[in-house]
Amino acid sequence: MNKIGFLHICMTASIAALLASTPAGVWAQGSETVGASAAPAASTAKEMRKANRALSRKVYAALAKRKEIEAGSISVVARDGAVTLNGSVTEASQIETVIGVAKTVPGVKSVTSKLSVQRPIGE
Repeated sequence: MNKIGFLHICMTASIAALLASTPAGVWAQGSETVGASAAPAASTAKEMRKANRALSRKVYAALAKRKEIEAGSISVVARDGAVTLNGSVTEASQIETVIGVAKTVPGVKSVTSKLSVQRPIGE
């Protein structure tokens, strides 16, 4: 893995952790009391962040196996099985390939693509 790919993984993990660090009380619904559910929710939130990071890594690993895809230019954010792909590819046809690869990863429920086509300089 090159430095750029490693930095994308680190950045993606940091963003996912930041998004998932919302206080437990915000997500309380119905008759749940925030005070009574705060401790179990914290454990559950931690487990969810761990699961989201693991799924992001699985999707990124699947993309990295495809030689025609520059995986270092793509970041993966997972949340409850919903995967968002950000970054760029060199050809429009690669967008569908990347989406298809992401959909094959166990645990992925949906894929949102925010990928763009960016040709290398000089082409």
